[in-house]
Amino acid sequence: MRIIGGEFRHRIIKAPEGQDTRPTPDRLREALFNVLQTRIEGAVFVDAHAGSGAVGLEALSRGARQVVLIERSKPAVAVIKENLRALKVDGRARVIQGSAGTYLAGQAADIVFLDPPYERVGEYETCFRVLADKPPSLVIAQHSSREKLEDVYGPFHRYRTLRQGDNSLSFYSSVGDNAVGAETEDAIAPADGVSEASGEPDGGAEPVA
Repeated sequence: MRIIGGEFRHRIIKAPEGQDTRPTPDRLREALFNVLQTRIEGAVFVDAHAGSGAVGLEALSRGARQVVLIERSKPAVAVIKENLRALKVDGRARVIQGSAGTYLAGQAADIVFLDPPYERVGEYETCFRVLADKPPSLVIAQHSSREKLEDVYGPFHRYRTLRQGDNSLSFYSSVGDNAVGAETEDAIAPADGVSEASGEPDGGAEPVA
């Protein structure tokens, strides 16, 4: 697994062993940050079901001011901390071991990324309900393409969906944000002969020092 773009582009990061975490596919992660490119610089970004921390680390690489990584698995938290030390960004990140539904409360975030295990469908509603008390301007939910999330959760309105095979990203803006408008849905097409991670010919990855 590697960082796709920004300051740490091509740096390899570790992932937790086993099947307990499901990393966001590289091409979907690339599409996510293409959408966020005008909003990520200087933002406070919360990766609420962090796994390896790949999405949060990508946010740091793209210029986020601070990242909060929430993960309930102790082994995964150990991997996140190892990745942060390897990239020397400990001072720009905070790692919380525990439930997103508990620790999202009171987070002063600009952007929140939700990616619970797909079978825990009720987790989306729980997280949106907690976030409604102090709504960030943008929430992105990764979910199964077969699972239809609500268009509205409290103050959050879906305005865009990106779909790649079995995985989708739904973008929700809090009421009053300028991004709210007619909802659009886009499919992320595979690119023949192109690296799934970077959109460029695959020239290998630079290992973390």
